[in-house]
Amino acid sequence: MNKLIAAASTLSAVTALVAFAQRPQGKKPAPPMSFFVTSVGMGKGGDLGGLAGADRHCQMLAAAVGAGDRTWHAYLSTEAKNGQPAVNARDRIGQGPWWAPKGYKIADNLAQLHGDTLELAQIGNNLTHTSALNEKGELVNSVDNTPNEHDILTGSKADGRAFTDDKDHTCNNWTSSGEGSAMLGHADRDGLFTSWNSAHGSRGCSQEGLKSTGGAGLFYCFSVDAAKN
Repeated sequence: MNKLIAAASTLSAVTALVAFAQRPQGKKPAPPMSFFVTSVGMGKGGDLGGLAGADRHCQMLAAAVGAGDRTWHAYLSTEAKNGQPAVNARDRIGQGPWWAPKGYKIADNLAQLHGDTLELAQIGNNLTHTSALNEKGELVNSVDNTPNEHDILTGSKADGRAFTDDKDHTCNNWTSSGEGSAMLGHADRDGLFTSWNSAHGSRGCSQEGLKSTGGAGLFYCFSVDAAKN
């Protein structure tokens, strides 16, 4: 009798363990969003109201989806002009790590984001068409969509720094909607075959000029205090 009772107890325990193992185990919640592509531009081509205007746009879009409790900066460089020093996009966005909506990790730090070493450059960051989502968690229209909106304003070299030549790469430091040009990246990057932040220049700084090469005046936004999230 004792053996029967012991066997029944063992069977009951095993059954309970199997049931626990088969029970759906809740997924860990996704880290808070600390990166996104703007869902809309500001409507005036390369005139963003300077860096301050672009930062306000990032902050406004983040607040609209419940992420306004963090500080957001636009990933944009400016060039040295009128006695003002250049500003590097990489120096404006904190230290990482950065997460896109839906739990996609973009990069752990600035070195990984920009491929600062040969090894990191060969690996690349995780900013691709799948992960470069807007603040609503939506894909940015790629070269396969109509309209194509994959051109992203950056004004930056591949290392995230400002240009130092005498050409305009920033639509006159984000104040021009006419003459000039801006360096663009591609949000629909696939692997290492195109650059997320320094692919080609724009055709002018007007809204129509940006549209003509596959853009809409969109830009990247990063939470500068992402590491605190």
